Amino acid sequence: MWRELWTLVARAARGPRSPRPCTRQGSGAPAPGSGATIFALSSGQGRCGIAVIRTSGPASGQALRSLTAPRDLPPSRKACLRLLSDPRSGEPLDRALVLWFPGPQSFTGEDCAEFHVHGGQAVVSGVLQALGSVPGLRPAEAGEFTRRAFAHGKLSLTEVEGLADLIHAETEAQRRQALRQLDGELSHLCRGWAETLTKALAHVEAYIDFGEDDNLEEGVLDRADSEVRELEVALGAHLRDARRGQRLRSGVHVVVAGPPNAGKSSLVNLLSRKPVSIVSPEPGTTRDVLETPVDLAGFPALLSDTAGLWEGVGPVEQEGVRRAQKRLEQADLILAVLDASDLASPSSCNFLDTVVIPAGAGSPNGCSQRLLLVLNKSDLLPGGPDPSPDLPPHLLLSCLTGEGLDGLLEALRKELAALCGEPSTGPPLLTRARHQHHLQGCLDALGHYKQAKDLALAAEALRVARGHLTRITGGGGTEEILDIIFRDFCVGKKTRRSNNVGLEDMGAQMSSVWARPGGLPGGVSKWRLRLTEPRFECRNVRVWKPNSGVRRLLGTGCCQHPPQDSRLLRQ
Repeated sequence: MWRELWTLVARAARGPRSPRPCTRQGSGAPAPGSGATIFALSSGQGRCGIAVIRTSGPASGQALRSLTAPRDLPPSRKACLRLLSDPRSGEPLDRALVLWFPGPQSFTGEDCAEFHVHGGQAVVSGVLQALGSVPGLRPAEAGEFTRRAFAHGKLSLTEVEGLADLIHAETEAQRRQALRQLDGELSHLCRGWAETLTKALAHVEAYIDFGEDDNLEEGVLDRADSEVRELEVALGAHLRDARRGQRLRSGVHVVVAGPPNAGKSSLVNLLSRKPVSIVSPEPGTTRDVLETPVDLAGFPALLSDTAGLWEGVGPVEQEGVRRAQKRLEQADLILAVLDASDLASPSSCNFLDTVVIPAGAGSPNGCSQRLLLVLNKSDLLPGGPDPSPDLPPHLLLSCLTGEGLDGLLEALRKELAALCGEPSTGPPLLTRARHQHHLQGCLDALGHYKQAKDLALAAEALRVARGHLTRITGGGGTEEILDIIFRDFCVGKKTRRSNNVGLEDMGAQMSSVWARPGGLPGGVSKWRLRLTEPRFECRNVRVWKPNSGVRRLLGTGCCQHPPQDSRLLRQ
């Protein structure tokens, strides 16, 4: 921690920096080729009515002027109709809408321009070639616009992932979840947790360094322990979501299983609305696992058609049954299909005993596998009451007539909502394995904090836990700990006459501050902190000098006008 404190002094010695234009903290990772201006087709390939081409970088204004010469730049964020011409030959390319987004008020935080041209291949190719001829421009790499937005603090890492999920969303539930993540709900949640850990870490660090002083309030460590316990509960609740967010993003694995000739392939074709599997009256037509992604009641699903579960007579059929049984073990949801007109057959009874009843009873650890029992071929049943009252809860369906399909889709919607969560409400979901990995790492580190017997080890455990949370969003810095130490405890505001020297708050017209050696042990030499900038407001400064040399120097808690020359001189 104290290395960062010396870094603060070194930064102050270098003088004031120009303020960053964007309000959010960047990731600190430079974008590849960040000095160049990039351009790319942003609306996707293929013929269309309108195609959008955009640029990002310092030469965006020059590129816009070059293609719209002799016209000047349009007003910021206002669409204007301009004639685009090749800057080399002057040949007209298209009449298009152009927009100018000066940084930092743009998607990437840099100067950006957009060209809304007609979507023909010749027009798009001509404009791209014209942009390539402008000095300082180059084609963008894959994802480079979003990478620059992340590097300039416009998007957090989770928001970048939400943007990618929104682009690839195929179902209504995926769109809702991606939009929530793009809006920053997950990043805000993680930042709130990280702020809690930052405060707890600052309290522990302050107790380590200033516990013998009178400046700290009582119960500092108790507050840190309380905050850690509350955070453990919140992390545990999110880690128990059973991969709902990942299922929502990648799709729920739904396996259609049953005895031969029960209508499994017909059900797969009905749900996917296309002929995925061959349908035949002959038993054992499907011998391998056939998969197709589908949209089931607004949720993404990977639908698997499997071979009929029976004692196959040949090696190929036996391999198909083995693969079907393996896929059943991996399923998130089983659609168990039986022939409603042939429930007393040996294959139907065996399927009920080996698959349906065990899945409903659950495993010894209490985690039951979700299963929907579907009795197909209800059109072959005579009219009247349900012919199978002794069976577990089930749904009647006719794949031939479609009767009962609405009830099946509603049951599927409820099951998928339980597996994926409701994307419109509730806490943000963990959509990627790395989210779960870092939250688990944070929870493990908090466990080490509770077991630590030494405060230094406890502080290190909090630092590791905080690092896991900041890696989820791609941000965070150690200087936040110093800010909280100064803000919460006002370290250095009291002058003490013991083994340290405290400097009280000083006025804005202070030209130099002396840390006098009175009371220091061992005949310590005089140290001076010279602040030559008269407008510099110096707060919360303390210098220690034990026998072994300078031990600590705390930087400023408030510095609206950093000094041009701030140095620690030994005399």
